[in-house]
Amino acid sequence: MNRRLRMWVLLLGLAGTAALLVAAAFRLPAFGTDFHPYGDRAVREALARQTANAVAAVNFDQRAFDTLGEETILFGAVLGTVVLLRQARDERHVDPAPADVAAPVRRYALVLLPVTVVAGLYVVAHGQLTPGGGFQGGVVAATALHLLYIAVDYRALERIRPLGLFEVGDAAGEAAYLVIGVAGLLAGSSYLANTILPHGTFNTLSSGGTVPLLNAAIGMEVACAVVVLLARFLDQAVEIEGEGERERGGEAEGKRT
Repeated sequence: MNRRLRMWVLLLGLAGTAALLVAAAFRLPAFGTDFHPYGDRAVREALARQTANAVAAVNFDQRAFDTLGEETILFGAVLGTVVLLRQARDERHVDPAPADVAAPVRRYALVLLPVTVVAGLYVVAHGQLTPGGGFQGGVVAATALHLLYIAVDYRALERIRPLGLFEVGDAAGEAAYLVIGVAGLLAGSSYLANTILPHGTFNTLSSGGTVPLLNAAIGMEVACAVVVLLARFLDQAVEIEGEGERERGGEAEGKRT
């Protein structure tokens, strides 16, 4: 395909996109009105399935398939990072030097660690009731573990961070979301349809049908994915040393002696 033909293909695509945007703009509600068709329908469907948080109902019920795509993007990004940042032949692991952390910082971070873990789990568990959910709570829970890196040192973080288990948890969270979707098909409905469980009582932990399950699957996947992702970057920054860095370190040591 030559340059001229590529330009025509681009122009046709831009013209089609512009036409769709203009057509959509003519169907928007009047400026300044409090009526919004999508918002009203989303809230109505959320209440019909006993889900207090309408945003969670959109993410894990009305547009659950879109959320599966977002989760898969994160899973693929972590997988790509693990492959790209694996230890090369000209690299070796070195023992990181112990960190010198001020006593107030150490105490503050150690106190906050369990509090932050509980806060993250709370946000995941209450995603169908209040703002938050699996994505937000997963990031909070993963961040909590790394307070130990700030409070003590990298070795302490490694002791409570078995990467193999977190990698399995990442895959298990992705698989759980897929399996819950298949359960909808087995129940005679559509994929990821919120029909396989009772919707429960409004504004309680048992409400929302499959929304809490999908929320928990996302929380597990996101928390484990963030831990694995940060572990790979920290390995590169703290533990892995290349041939060039080794030679420079040897020259510096020779100069000091």
